Amino acid sequence: MKISHIALVLFLSLSSLTLISANWNDLTETKEDMITVHQDSVLRHMVLFKFNDSTSTQKINEIEQAFKALPSKIPEIHAYEWGLNNSPEGLDKGFTHCFFITFKSEEDRAAYLPNPDHQAFVALLEGHIADVLVVDYWATN
Repeated sequence: MKISHIALVLFLSLSSLTLISANWNDLTETKEDMITVHQDSVLRHMVLFKFNDSTSTQKINEIEQAFKALPSKIPEIHAYEWGLNNSPEGLDKGFTHCFFITFKSEEDRAAYLPNPDHQAFVALLEGHIADVLVVDYWATN
């Protein structure tokens, strides 16, 4: 009985290794597929702002204009757009402003984040933002 128990453990171990090997190949293929997708798509950087109740309309306008000016100052920005929330669903959690920046590569995003013009914009937000949400993703069709 001990031999059959050992044989069963050995069989299950070998089966597990085969399964892990098969899954590893799937992961490798998925990674290559992702690289291909990245080459054919763009990197979106979505930023949502919830302003403090005490932030004046004038200051909000200044921040909007400062964000809008970044594409003319930072060449790595491929495209830019923004808008105000107008969803009737009531699920915005107080976020009012949505900004989309498009990059062609992760290297472009990596150059944007520490860029002095971007950092000056971030400093402008101090004391005026109750919350911020940032989501980056590779756009797919």
